[in-house]
Order: sequence, then C-alpha cells, then structure tokens
Amino acid sequence: MINYPEKLDSIFHKLNKNGASPIIIGGFVRDSILKIESKDIDIEVYGIESFDSLESILSEFGNVNSVGKSFGVCKLTMDDLDLDFSLPREDSKISVGHKGFNIKIDSTLDFKTASSRRDFTINAIGYDVINKTILDPFNGIEDLKNKTLKVVDEIKFQEDPLRILRAVQFSARFNLKIDHQLLLLSQKMCKNGMLKELAKERVFDEIKKLLLKAKKPSIGLKLLKKINALVEFPHLHNLSMKDWDETLNSVDNMKLLNPIKNRLLLMLSVLCYKLDNQQIQDFIGYLTNEKNILKQVLILIKNINQIQNTDSQLYKLATILKIEELILLKKAIYKKDSINYNNTLTLEKKARQLNILTSPYKAILEGKDILELGIEPSKIYSDILNNAYEAQINYIFTNKGDAQEWLKNHIIKLNL
Repeated sequence: MINYPEKLDSIFHKLNKNGASPIIIGGFVRDSILKIESKDIDIEVYGIESFDSLESILSEFGNVNSVGKSFGVCKLTMDDLDLDFSLPREDSKISVGHKGFNIKIDSTLDFKTASSRRDFTINAIGYDVINKTILDPFNGIEDLKNKTLKVVDEIKFQEDPLRILRAVQFSARFNLKIDHQLLLLSQKMCKNGMLKELAKERVFDEIKKLLLKAKKPSIGLKLLKKINALVEFPHLHNLSMKDWDETLNSVDNMKLLNPIKNRLLLMLSVLCYKLDNQQIQDFIGYLTNEKNILKQVLILIKNINQIQNTDSQLYKLATILKIEELILLKKAIYKKDSINYNNTLTLEKKARQLNILTSPYKAILEGKDILELGIEPSKIYSDILNNAYEAQINYIFTNKGDAQEWLKNHIIKLNL
C-alpha cells in the first residue's frame, strides 16, 4: 500500500466512473517506499477519451492549469495540494535541447510501454489506486533495496542530457551507487559535450537539488568529477586535489550546520570559497543570471578572512552582510579547535552581545531628522546620514537627544 491524501479518492473514483484508470507514478511512489515525506504527486490517467475529458472531470475539484497541454499534462490545485495529471505518452528525439522531442499522447498505452520513457527504474514505479497494487515493470523496488541507480532504457536515456545531472543528484540524495552501465552512458554523453545543450536554468535546478536536498552533497560532486561533467565548471575542475578535498569537506559541513535561512546562498558560497572573484563570477554566471546571488556570494567570501575586532568594525560589517551567515561559512570551512574556528566563536559571541547577529545596528538618526533641518535629499544629505551612523557606531552619541545635538553641530561645521 502507498499512503496518499484521502481527499484524492473523490477524484480517483470520478475518473474510474468515467472509465479511466488513475495511477500514481514517479517520485511520490519512490519516496513512499523509502518512507520519505513528499508533497509532489504525479498521476497518470489511462483509458480516458481525451485531454478535454480529463480537464472537464478535474475542473469539478479545483483550479485546472493546462499550460502543459501539448505534453498531455495539466495541474490541479486542490486545497493545499499541487497535483500533476498526465496522459500516457511516447517521446522521440528530433532535435537538440529539452524541447527537441516529438510527443505522442496515447491513453491506450499499457503502463510498461508508457513508463519506458522514464529515466531511472526507481522513478518508473506506479501505484494503481483503484486496484491498490504496485506496478513495477522495471524492478525499481529491487534497485531501491540494493541502493542502485539504473536506467530504464539506455537509448532513451541518451536523448536528454539533463538526465546526467539527475543521476548525480539522485545518487547523492538517496545514497545510491551508480550502475556500471549508467556510469558508462553518462561518461560518454559528457565526452560528447551534451551538457552544453542545456539551458542554465535547467542546470541550476539540478545543482540546487544536489546542494539543498542531499545529506552529503560531496557524493554528487565527486560523481560529477568521475563522469567528467565537472569540465563544464572549469574553475572547480581545475582546483588542486587539496583544495578540492577541502571544498567537499566544507560543503558537507555546511549541511551538518543546517542553516535555516538562505541555504542556497551559503551552499554556493562554501562551494566557491577557494575561487577568486573572477572565477566566482564565471561559475555563478554559468548557473544563473540572478545578480543578487552573485553579489552576496562575493561579499561573504571577501570577508571570510577579514579581521573585525572593534565594535565599530562589527557594526559596519553588519551593514553589508548578515554576520550569522558569515559565521556559518567560517564554521563550515575551519577545522574545529583551530585558531580560526575559535576566533569565529568569539566573533559570534560579540555579535550576539551587540545584537547585530542577524541585522544591522538600528540608526538613531534618520532621514526625517535631517529633512526637519531644511536639508533636501542630495549627496550632502546622504553624506550627513553616513557620518551620523559613523559617529553612532563609534559611540560619539548613544541616544536621540545627544544625536540631535551632534547633528546640529555637524551642520554648523559644514556651513549649511
């Protein structure tokens, strides 16, 4: 038995009443067998007359989004569930890229034939919700028991290079060893430069899953190197063995620290900390065009080895980054009981005492205080604000009254 939300039974009974056979397929079934909680539920519907008929039935239960109609897929939002319903299909490669497939939707296909297009045997396990039976035409359950990742169809596997990266992140997430044939196929595809066909967004999605979902991302990173996929990330590929080993260790350390917020930023930062500025820009740029991610990674790495001893230095630091994130990065990198690690603990204690661990020191003087003195927004206005904050963090004033007195005297000095 596969346990799924009971509220789905109303949909399944309606489909069955209309002559259709709903089968839960893929990740939800795999995760259920592994006793992993999952909210992503894919349902393949067999024996239905048409896609329009499927839409009509589902519309009774919630909002239907048919954006994937050409692929025979529609999404249903039902209460707190996001469900993907699809019709069985066969895919054939006709050109490069993830859109270069001819899609043939055929609701008369049997489960084994329809499932043969899937990547790995562990993702081709289905659950017939009407007959309450597991469908496993490619022995995926046995592979799960043996902790082995195998392809369903070697020829079809080679049609989509994204499957190389999926193999990497699945291996790391579920601690699976790569089947020898899968290893050879992946190496062959990498050697032929097939990863270059992929849009950066698709590459980034798989790298994110590796970094965020695997307990030990180093498993996947080592596999990237073993199948020669790391050549697509040349700066990581060219690290010395010592730097590479330290990077792997630090990435796993960060997962053990389990940051609650900004996990992706911290995982990317620890992955990049052995690279220089230009190399970091190249690496992040290969993955994403999100400038803010690059900016934050660069700031964190720049400050790893900076020494901030005084209160004012720490106050300034808190205005450009979250000190808590810098501390996590340092803890992931430095060996416990080393001088650097102990200094990091001291930094954490001091930042906590100053109440700037997660946010900067609140400015006593604000823009409205300067406006009240008749100074309009301008460069001088900005300079005064900056000078006021500098005075505050150096304890020249510590309360509103003294701050306003300082402001009046400061403006007099500026002859304003």
